[in-house]
Amino acid sequence: MVRLSRWCGLLEATSDVYEDDTPIFRQGNDPWTTRFKVMPLVVLSPETSIPIRQPEIWQGFSRTRSLEQDSHSWPVKAVLQSSLVKLSQEDGQFLATALKRQVDEQRLFPLSDRDKKLLGSSTETVKSPGRLVTVVVPESTDADQGTAQSFHVLEEARDSIKKQAELVEIGAKMGFDIWVPRADLARVERELSSEAREKILRELPLNFDRVTFKTIENIDVLWLKKRTLARAFEIEHTTAIYSGLMRMADLLALQPNIDIKLHIVAPEHRRDKVLDEIQRPVFALLDKGPLANSCTFLSYDALDELRKQEHLAHMSDSVLEEYEEAAPDLERT
Repeated sequence: MVRLSRWCGLLEATSDVYEDDTPIFRQGNDPWTTRFKVMPLVVLSPETSIPIRQPEIWQGFSRTRSLEQDSHSWPVKAVLQSSLVKLSQEDGQFLATALKRQVDEQRLFPLSDRDKKLLGSSTETVKSPGRLVTVVVPESTDADQGTAQSFHVLEEARDSIKKQAELVEIGAKMGFDIWVPRADLARVERELSSEAREKILRELPLNFDRVTFKTIENIDVLWLKKRTLARAFEIEHTTAIYSGLMRMADLLALQPNIDIKLHIVAPEHRRDKVLDEIQRPVFALLDKGPLANSCTFLSYDALDELRKQEHLAHMSDSVLEEYEEAAPDLERT
């Protein structure tokens, strides 16, 4: 288990090696096409997987026994994570015996907070001109969203849910299908009319690679027409303005040819902060062009005014241009 540096299982090869390009590990062009069938002999949960630095494992494994127990010099990735590394007969038998014994003993090795965080984000590779780039798409967590257990922050979280619900209602009246992250869906639906609930998608009808898909599905609200993304909204009500901007920038970096309108929704008093953050150098140097060309500010007050429009069902979403605000002195595309 590479993120936690634990031994987690034992497989027996049950076929010869063969070639198969059917996507398994990645949507689209799966690069891992040399395969063989296996039968699991041992499968351990994260909490029962054996840490590499467990003393009896560290001393019994030939590649680590000569190192100090707290050594950080062991090149784990080079030694074990490269594909495929052949272990000695001695090491293979030692690990197989330890793993089978753990099936019976079921010793617990509790996960630290850091371990849990590492399990919450996944490493992927994406194609960039001339090379493969390793990226991580962090999972959304309550901590990221400012939902610590204090009255003030919980109130802010409730405000965010209400704004998500308002965006769903507006988009639904305009005829869009709507996506809300699964983690927010139940709370948002409690705020919605029955008509708006019917417009919420349970699955995203999009054909992107897995990295893009994971980025998109965490955006606060998406408006879609059939199978096309039309608008994306990130609600920034806490101190970390840039978290939503990072998701927007990730989307444009992964899909530079995508045609989508992006919006940061926040209270009016955060207007200057949002517009300043949009112009950060890291967002200004995207291949598609500056994020500020695609992403605008939409205040809570403007959203409330838009929601009060009597004829939303007969309006185009271009009406948002009357309420949004772009970073100054920048030409939008």
